[in-house]
Amino acid sequence: MNWQGERAGALAQARCIVVKVGSAVLAGPGGLDTGVMEAIVAQLALLRGQGRRVVLVSSGAVAAGRAALGPERDTRSMSGRQAAAAVGQSRLMHTYDQLFVRHNLLSAQVLLTRDDLRSRQRFLNIRNTFMTLLDWGAVPVVNENDTVAVQELRFGDNDCLASLLLNPVEAELFVNLTSAGGVFSADPQRYPDAKLLPCVECVRELKLDELCGAKTTLGSGGMYSKLLAARRAAQLGVPTLILPGREPQVIARAFAGEEFGTWVRPEGQSISRRKYWLAYQSDPQGEIEVDDGAAKALMERGSSLLPGGVCRVEGNFQPAALVRIHIQGRTLGVGLSNYSAADLRRIMGRPRLEVAALLGDAHYPEVIHRDNMLLDAAV
Repeated sequence: MNWQGERAGALAQARCIVVKVGSAVLAGPGGLDTGVMEAIVAQLALLRGQGRRVVLVSSGAVAAGRAALGPERDTRSMSGRQAAAAVGQSRLMHTYDQLFVRHNLLSAQVLLTRDDLRSRQRFLNIRNTFMTLLDWGAVPVVNENDTVAVQELRFGDNDCLASLLLNPVEAELFVNLTSAGGVFSADPQRYPDAKLLPCVECVRELKLDELCGAKTTLGSGGMYSKLLAARRAAQLGVPTLILPGREPQVIARAFAGEEFGTWVRPEGQSISRRKYWLAYQSDPQGEIEVDDGAAKALMERGSSLLPGGVCRVEGNFQPAALVRIHIQGRTLGVGLSNYSAADLRRIMGRPRLEVAALLGDAHYPEVIHRDNMLLDAAV
């Protein structure tokens, strides 16, 4: 199927949709743009009226807080951003509540940190909560819990958060509203003649550093984070539609068949939802360098990583930590290490019998089992 047919079919058939809207769409120098928010809510209400489930991932709390606090408050530091989020989050949610009520819809605030998804038990509880809200016809409005998140437990931006929510809500489509017209052939700020790409056939083949510019003034992401999120979604078999969020009725017109923005095609073969959770539930805590033989076994035969194939260990991680798998500076993927960094340094490069002699009975045949590994991870 060509991408136009794929896009039309996916938009017509998607029953659960994650919509992400960034600060650069929602806010301006004076704070939240309620006119833009009203237009977005009206379009989401239209999707709900078609019997679809909708999850809204919304930025804007920090921008709203900064506008309320005024320029005399320094909100550039981590604590300043968190304080601005505390002031702005209630204003953001109050506005959404009022707007959704006009369409006889119930909204529900959900604030998350990465730690909420890192724990498998809490992840499943989040899934159950979302499913109940959606069964009740509510529209979850999700944001990162900036007020309490510490650096190592942050999603980094709401593009990342939205891509991770595709898994527990079992979404079939990811719509990302941005201040740009879509994805361009080059950074349009540096190359004014760059062309809009109506479709990205294979997002993992894009050279994101060359294609994307800097983050937006109001937001924390930019096109780089949007395409990284789209790459993750593609691995899960979920297509992404990147749309200009301030274009009038852009969501409604796109679902009616107009070709706006950029369509990012999903991978032909999707990974399991467990592997998706495993690979992206937290940032890698260290790195494992492998030799050519181990890399070939991983990439061509789908093997597990054995101690004999490890030639260097970086970091100070513990057993069950997520680590990057490298070869000559290139990331092959990520996986859960059966060993701590200290034990792995003792046994790296050694055959299995020597591992047993060094560690006794408390050892594993594999450093990373293939069931706990995702190659070509978007990290």
